[in-house]
Amino acid sequence: IVTVNCARLLKADHHATNGVVHVIDKVIATTTNSIQQIIETDENLETLRAAVAASDLNSLLESEGQYTLLAPTNEAFEKIPRETLNRILGDPEALRDLLNHHILKSAMCAEAIIAGLTMETLEGTTLDVGCSGEELTLNGRPIIANKDILATNGVVHFVNELLIPDSAKTLFELAQESEVSKSTDLFRQAGLSSHLT
Repeated sequence: IVTVNCARLLKADHHATNGVVHVIDKVIATTTNSIQQIIETDENLETLRAAVAASDLNSLLESEGQYTLLAPTNEAFEKIPRETLNRILGDPEALRDLLNHHILKSAMCAEAIIAGLTMETLEGTTLDVGCSGEELTLNGRPIIANKDILATNGVVHFVNELLIPDSAKTLFELAQESEVSKSTDLFRQAGLSSHLT
């Protein structure tokens, strides 16, 4: 699948006497803002804006290159417990891992996403990017709220859930999601849960 500024190429290589015509499915708009400028101007990304500033990722998102930012909206940040959010925001290393987990190493327009595609993030983790009918999915969930916001250095998709990598979780949070959740309860009953957090 070939895209031109996220417009899908429908028919290629129509040769004319004075050049070549490629048919695409939408009008290409002028793109002037970097990914960082999109974050700075969209009111739905206020929490992300603060997180990017705190993790010193501004320069990366302004730099030349081709990235895909899966931008968590304010709603996405509000869905996680306040205690967890404050812990991550207060831990520069965990915050950077969290944000890098939302940045793909190449520009990926929605039209070019096919089911079962695995993409590597800047954090070194992988995300399963796919589609279910008309809906785009991340790790099997339809959480992409807005797609294909073009930037000079890539593309932005808004997501309405936060994707928290294991490296940004405490032992307690990891244990709750695994097969050792009963052990976690025993730590809590013994008054030792603070060791896991």
